[in-house]
Formats: sequence, C-alpha cells, structure tokens
Amino acid sequence: MNGSTKRVRQSKLVVFFDVDNTLLNNDRISADLNAHLKREVGPQRSRFYWAIFEKLRGQLGYADYLGALQGFRRDFPHDLELLWVPRFLIDYPFSKRLYARSLDVIRHFKRLARVVLLSDGDVVFQPHKVERSGLYRAVDGQALIYVHKERELADVEARFPAAHYVVVDDKLRILAAIKKVWKSRVTTVFVRQGHYALDPEITARYPSADETVQNIGDLLKLNLRTFRPRRLRND
Repeated sequence: MNGSTKRVRQSKLVVFFDVDNTLLNNDRISADLNAHLKREVGPQRSRFYWAIFEKLRGQLGYADYLGALQGFRRDFPHDLELLWVPRFLIDYPFSKRLYARSLDVIRHFKRLARVVLLSDGDVVFQPHKVERSGLYRAVDGQALIYVHKERELADVEARFPAAHYVVVDDKLRILAAIKKVWKSRVTTVFVRQGHYALDPEITARYPSADETVQNIGDLLKLNLRTFRPRRLRND
C-alpha cells in the first residue's frame, strides 16, 4: 500500500497491529460469505468452495477468497451465479465489522508511538479490505502486507526502525515467531479473539505472549507506558 513503501526515521516505539480477528472480525465476514454462497449456489457447492479455500490456504499460507472463487469456477464453469459472488466481497461493508473500540485503540496508541498495520494476505483483496474498513486511514497509510509477515521482519525493521516494538495479534504462532527474532526488543500482545485464539489445541502449542487481553478494547485499560522498555520510559 502507498505508505508501506517509504522508509521512515527511527522511532522510539512502533506498535504493529494485525488486522484479521485483531482489529477486524474476519470470522464474521467469512460467516456472511458462507451464507451468501449458500443462497447463490446452494449448500453443496458452498462446501466445495470452502474445501478449495482451505486447500489454497494450506498451499499459500494465507486466506485467498478470490483465488478460491477462481478455482471454483474452473471446476464448475456453468455455475454462472458464481460470477456475482466477488461483487459481494468487493462491496462488503468492512467498516461495520471492526471490533468495538478498534479505532479508539489505534488513536490511544498514536498518542505515544508510531502505529502501523502488519498483516498477511493476497495482493488485491487484503489491501482492499484494509482500505474499505477505514483502518488504512486510521493509521495514516502506514500499512504492511506480506505473505508471511513473521518471515519478513528484516524488511519490517528496515521500513520502520525503532528502539522497541509492540506487536498485537490474535495468533500465538505469529507472536512466538516474532519474539524469537526480536527477543527483548519486542513486547508481544495476544488478543483472544477469533477461532485461532479461542482454540485450546492451537494455543497450547506455543508459549504465552508478554501480555494477554480478552478483546481489543481491553488495551484501552492499560497504561501505554508499560509497553515501553525501561530505558525509554523517562524520555
């Protein structure tokens, strides 16, 4: 996205927010898409779409809603109703699916730090979702979208150098991978929202984050200075 291509001067503190199921209720978006698919192509075809979707996610490492639709059309070229499903996704009211207080949390952290979106996704739909949700504007265009963000930390650090980082995410797997690289230079914050965060089998595989909150709005209750390393708290 436009703001993500520019290098910036070093900050004392940069806070990275994940998007899906951290600021934006992506589970609800998927449920709405599933209901729409059932109406348009029927329950059986809908199940077939999600099978393609999961196969693609396993191959690519991220959710590719439009790619799964293309795969569906390849297998069912005469299901012309499918041609209108992408419009449902493009016109979807993403701003109505922001978690309560998401924008308040962004404004809250912008008082102390540079705030940046750090997300995974495809090159078309994910930027569209970020922009249509209002999140792109909320962070002043500071947004990074990778295929596997935890593998791109060198690039992240080059674009947003800082004395300390905070990463807020609903996936312990991501937080653990980032902590392994940045170590004491990062404070990880686990938000228990969405199906990944609430699955005990998944969360049991990874170490706890530095901080855990039950929902994104809970970050408003925390003292922002606690996220700064001791050497910066008196600056």
